Amino acid sequence: MGLFRGGRGSGRHWPGRKPEPADEPIDPARPELSDTDLHAQVEDLILRELGGTPLLDDVPTPLSVARIIAWFEEHEFSYFLDNDGDLGGLWRGRLFYFFLFGEDSEILQIRGQWNREAAIERLEVVLEACNEWNADRIWPKAYVRVRDNGMVHVISEVATDLEDGVTDAQLGQLLNCGLSTGNMLFDAIDELFPDPAAAAP
Repeated sequence: MGLFRGGRGSGRHWPGRKPEPADEPIDPARPELSDTDLHAQVEDLILRELGGTPLLDDVPTPLSVARIIAWFEEHEFSYFLDNDGDLGGLWRGRLFYFFLFGEDSEILQIRGQWNREAAIERLEVVLEACNEWNADRIWPKAYVRVRDNGMVHVISEVATDLEDGVTDAQLGQLLNCGLSTGNMLFDAIDELFPDPAAAAP
């Protein structure tokens, strides 16, 4: 349903607004509006007519490691850069990495690792738990890796394509999502395999 169906001179006007003449003279002294200014005026008009509030000026900008670090520092989170230059940190004792993939580093991947490991004999149970998680929830993707020593590691992963950029608020939401849902997964695995050292003898 179009908001402006009919157009000027169609005999249809917004309530309470004085009708404009069908053939408004063009003022040669009036400068032409740029596409950006015209877009802003249209947004303001729609918001006024619909009783909305002004749009925020938070414009999406390209993703970068520096922006992720700035978010960490703003929230006083500890972080590190490993020997490969990968950005990581510990949250509730769980290791999380923050990778940028794609030709323009536009894909953000937040990958967490359970702070414990399971024996290979537990692999079927762990796989079933991950499959149930993935069937019931959108975030994070849960999967396992079997190390060379035969131990099973549980991994969480949240990936987002930010080709069109991301605002600071959106980036904060994505980082919070990757960390909080990853820890929710690991809490569920902890419940499945309680840590014997955490229980009183």
